[in-house]
Amino acid sequence: MNQDSSTRIEPYVWKIAGVVILGMMMSILDTTIVNVALDTLARDLHTSLSDIQWVATGYLLSLAAVIPLTGWAARKYGAKQVYIGSVILFTIGSALCGVAESSTSLIAFRVLQGIGGGMIMPISQMIMAEVAGPQRMGRVMSVVVMPAMLAPILGPVVGGLILQNFHWSWIFLVNIPVGIVAVILGLKMLPHSKLGEASRLDIPGLILMILGIPALVFGISEVGSTGSFTAPEVVWPIVAGLVLVTAFIRHALRAERPLLDVRLYTNRIFSAASLTTFGLGAALFGAMILLPLYYQQVRGESVVITGLLVGPQGLGMLMVASFAPRLAARYGGGKVAFFGVSILSLTSVPFVFIGPDTSILFLSVMLLLRGVGIGLSFLPTSTVAFASLRKDQLSDATPQMNVIQRIGGAIGTAVLAVVLQQASEGVTTTAGAADAFGTAYLWALAIAVLSLIPCVVLWRAEKPGRDAISEEEKIAEAELEPLGT
Repeated sequence: MNQDSSTRIEPYVWKIAGVVILGMMMSILDTTIVNVALDTLARDLHTSLSDIQWVATGYLLSLAAVIPLTGWAARKYGAKQVYIGSVILFTIGSALCGVAESSTSLIAFRVLQGIGGGMIMPISQMIMAEVAGPQRMGRVMSVVVMPAMLAPILGPVVGGLILQNFHWSWIFLVNIPVGIVAVILGLKMLPHSKLGEASRLDIPGLILMILGIPALVFGISEVGSTGSFTAPEVVWPIVAGLVLVTAFIRHALRAERPLLDVRLYTNRIFSAASLTTFGLGAALFGAMILLPLYYQQVRGESVVITGLLVGPQGLGMLMVASFAPRLAARYGGGKVAFFGVSILSLTSVPFVFIGPDTSILFLSVMLLLRGVGIGLSFLPTSTVAFASLRKDQLSDATPQMNVIQRIGGAIGTAVLAVVLQQASEGVTTTAGAADAFGTAYLWALAIAVLSLIPCVVLWRAEKPGRDAISEEEKIAEAELEPLGT
């Protein structure tokens, strides 16, 4: 077989890609689509920002909880069955979100939705890697990951259009017909994969993780409701969360096959990359709730205009997505990541001084550059991390980086929501409201600046003349879910 025929992509591969993209588009869009709806949801459901932010935070945490289970589930039940089951669960969660009548029920159903959505992206990539084969995987994956690249742009716009013309429930109900089509096509077109030998699921580790991290985040969010860092509603959940997370770490160090291999963090480079990814997740997802609220509450913009105005950040990420890996291969992932986080930090400064009349064009340019900084940071950080590991460690490292990013996003969202709510207490003027957003962005800036510290470790750890091709091979072998989505 010649080179052309071995790398030619048959039509059936693209058909399968179309099926998995349907599911991926739903789950990824729902990461960002609710951001423009938080103000509407808080008003309609008569709740505070620190409570309603759990609509976003709960989804991120449930995504993080199930990502490590994907490989085990695929080996035990088959990738096709896991994909279809995940889409069904996500669709049921969407339907329940659409009929929720309180913030509590909406948050609970968003968690259910996230449990289904968390596996869709990684299992879709597993399916396409198996169907396409190693020689064609790069070309196919470049198309399959497009929903992840477009979601930060399309999510707020789609959400704004739905809210402008329909009840907020339709930002969830719109998933139902798409989910039904994805299930029908999946049953017909997705290939059956061979079942592998699934190791015993680390149930104790899973329980400790899914209780510990949410308890921490809940304690942080309660600061917004109580107005105190020492209230029992704040202290006890945080203490319980720390105890459970500590127990999880001790368990993972002793377990033969833990849910997350915390031993990887003895690798200084991987630890630094994880801290950078955590900070980027907090800066990205946390700050993404601020600007829609600013445009709606301070500037009085419609939800459609708001969706369009927050799009430049996603556009900036998309602009650099294709050449960020090449820059990392040429100059080193640590240097590129440091440069990206520096851009993120510098372009966050103007938002600290945001006012009720700040130029929208200026904010849009800063947001675009902020997206460029984020786009230049995520994948190069992963490049350095994976290049420092053995190939047999990649299957554990890949989901852990994605889990860390989403936990960072959940904690960042909770922290910035609390800061904004506290800074907004007693505010009666638009200037005062704008100052409250500036205070929240100051915290976002601090997170970005702190992320520079582990970037320095990554930069200094890179060896001169490192073989960039071997790094790229490791990234390809990791079948990495794109970070930053």
